[in-house]
Amino acid sequence: MTGLNKRLFITGASGLLGRAVLKKFVSDGWVVYGTAFSRASEGLHELDLINKDDVKEAVKQFKPSFVIHCAAQRFPEKVDSDPSAATKINVEATKYLAQVSDELGAPVLYISTDYVFDGTSPPYDVDAVPNPLNLYGKTKLQGEQETLAANKGNIVLRVPVLYGPVEYLAESAVTVLLNPLLNTDKPCKISNYERRCPSHVDDISTICFQLATKRIQDATVCGIFHWCGKQVFTKYEIVQQIAQVFQLTHLSHINPDSNKPSSAATPRPYDTTLNRSRLENLGIGQHTQFEVGIKTALQAWVK
Repeated sequence: MTGLNKRLFITGASGLLGRAVLKKFVSDGWVVYGTAFSRASEGLHELDLINKDDVKEAVKQFKPSFVIHCAAQRFPEKVDSDPSAATKINVEATKYLAQVSDELGAPVLYISTDYVFDGTSPPYDVDAVPNPLNLYGKTKLQGEQETLAANKGNIVLRVPVLYGPVEYLAESAVTVLLNPLLNTDKPCKISNYERRCPSHVDDISTICFQLATKRIQDATVCGIFHWCGKQVFTKYEIVQQIAQVFQLTHLSHINPDSNKPSSAATPRPYDTTLNRSRLENLGIGQHTQFEVGIKTALQAWVK
């Protein structure tokens, strides 16, 4: 990309995926303006994405050539507990960021989710009709729509459950599954029902980088793209994988629950496997084998 304007504005840069994206672009020589709010640390810029004036000022001052919008309320139960706050960050902030970026001619890559689908007819192509089961999926779908409404040249990247180096185990729905393995004196049930294709954040950050590189050079690289890991697991199978990687042999206190979750819980889709072919046809993609990725992600947490 010699000679091209490599200036990235990234929201949610303190988050699980945002940290990996920031690291990837910085390592390739991009000038990166990373924003965060509750976890704004050294090197990041504190920005409340709900404050339109502050967002406009930050984007226009930095003059990005590309924008990646990672920030979101991504925990379904938290969305249910405060729908108004979730809508503000997942929909309204997305809309305004896309509009401001469009005024500057900067393409936006919006990180979305496989939860826009109901999980009944996998694998899902990029043109499959969304049907989210929960409010989280609905707000993320609205965010997609706002991103593409601001400019058809923008990008939506739908991804599955993510994992990687975490600041706390519950930061990822994958790494948190180490907890029952460590709490050997506490019997528990783990879902053996829904199927997931976890992706390492390093893979998604690489794909974001590849998309940004191609989009800046070719305006036809736009619209909706899918990526997910190439291995399919239930939560219980993830626990088994973690146990095998770290040789945690005591599993008798953990029982698989193969029943469909009760209607009282926030509904989750059964199988949201995504068709990766649109990215693969562009020569874009990266998959870290789960047993390799989870070892590096959790090594510091296993004594």
